[in-house]
Parts: sequence; structure tokens; C-alpha cells
Amino acid sequence: MNRGRPDRHRSHPSGEDATYPIARRASRLGALRLLAGDYPAEASRPFDQAQDRPFDQAQGGLAGRPARRTLEHVQLPFLGLLLAALFFGDLAMSWDPAQFKRENKEELRKKLTDEQFRVTQENGTERAFRNEYWDNHREGIYVDVVSGEPLFSSLDKFESGTGWPSFTKPLEPDNIVYRQDRSWFMVRNEVRSKHADSHLGHVFDDGPPPTGKRFCMNSAALRFIPKEDLEKEGYGEYRGLFEGTKDE
Repeated sequence: MNRGRPDRHRSHPSGEDATYPIARRASRLGALRLLAGDYPAEASRPFDQAQDRPFDQAQGGLAGRPARRTLEHVQLPFLGLLLAALFFGDLAMSWDPAQFKRENKEELRKKLTDEQFRVTQENGTERAFRNEYWDNHREGIYVDVVSGEPLFSSLDKFESGTGWPSFTKPLEPDNIVYRQDRSWFMVRNEVRSKHADSHLGHVFDDGPPPTGKRFCMNSAALRFIPKEDLEKEGYGEYRGLFEGTKDE
């Protein structure tokens, strides 16, 4: 149930305001300047400030070569790798649509269970109360079982009484597409994933506030990633959503 859970754009737990991701990006820009050679004056001071004299063998250098060497003259590959790890590591903790390649039906049959294939590829519907996530109360996110694209958050999950996992809104609206479904002699709004084109379920206008929507999803179309595994699974950017929350 969504019981007054914090908004995803709340202040950072450390006390910083919601602009803390911008500060991180500013640090990354600083790293780019460093890699490009745009160093501050103090970064160009000599490594050996005690005296400006040639390296000798006792110093581990070559005689006749000046000791005055600045960062501008040091081309160490590991410097770039180190900076990338320090400043850009969290960029790798997100799902990248450019890395996803859609597979054909034959490949998906090998990858998915029969139920997952029937639901996602053949627009099937699993049985109510007989599926994996209808009563899942753990904290985390739900991703497409085919592509891994982030779809929903446990922060927006609620007990609908229908027997299927239900949400008030998507975690990433850009990963959701809607189609009119006229099957079974009725008109419904079908919900599909944008990149994998998986059938997920339907959305209805009988949900709770604040959206009034009920995204009624099939568990077989989803994969749940608990909050403690987000970084390990490559979704570290969402870890901050669950700071200070506890599983029910």
C-alpha cells in the first residue's frame, strides 16, 4: 500500500535539497575539464616543489631530465579511468535503451517461461491471485521481464483487491505506451512497454488519489528488483527513492 510514502523528488537524506543530482553533474563536468587539460592554476604546480633539479637514479628518474613536471605533461591512462570511476560510476547504474536489442519470437521462447511468453507476446492475462506479485509488499522497482526497462515502483503500488499488481502511476512514463484494445467485446486502454513492446496489462480510471488511475499489470510481464539489489542489478539511480523507508 502507498501510505504517505516520500515523493521521489524529496530532499536528499544527507540534508541536501533536491538539487543534489545537479551538484553531482557539476563534479562530473569538473572531471571532464581535468581530462581535457583545463586545469586550475594550483593543479599545475610541480610535483617536486622542494627543488627544481634533474631526476637522478636515486630518485628513480633519468639524469638530465628536469624534475619540474606538471599534470599537463603526465599522460597516465589510469588517471582517466580513476576519474571515470569516481565521477561517472553512477551513470552506469541506469538502464540504457541504446544497449537493448529486441529479440525475435524464437529467441524469446527460449528466454521466457510459457506464461511470460503468453502474456507479453500473445497479449495473455494471467490468473488473478495466482501470480507472483499481486501481494508483494517489498520495496523496490518493477522492470520489463524482456528488456529490463524500468516501469513501476513499489512506492506507487496499492491493494486494488483485483488479484493483480496495481499501481497509481508509472515510474518512468516514457517507457510506457498505450493502445486501444477492443478484444472481448469491450474497449480498454492497453499498456505496453515502449522498447520491448511487451503486453503489460491495462489502465483504468478507478484508482485512488492522487492520479485516479489503476495500472492493472500482469506479474508475468514484470521482474521485481528489491531496493537492496538496485545497485547490483544496474539500477542504482533509483536507490535514493527508498532511503528511510522500510518494507511492510
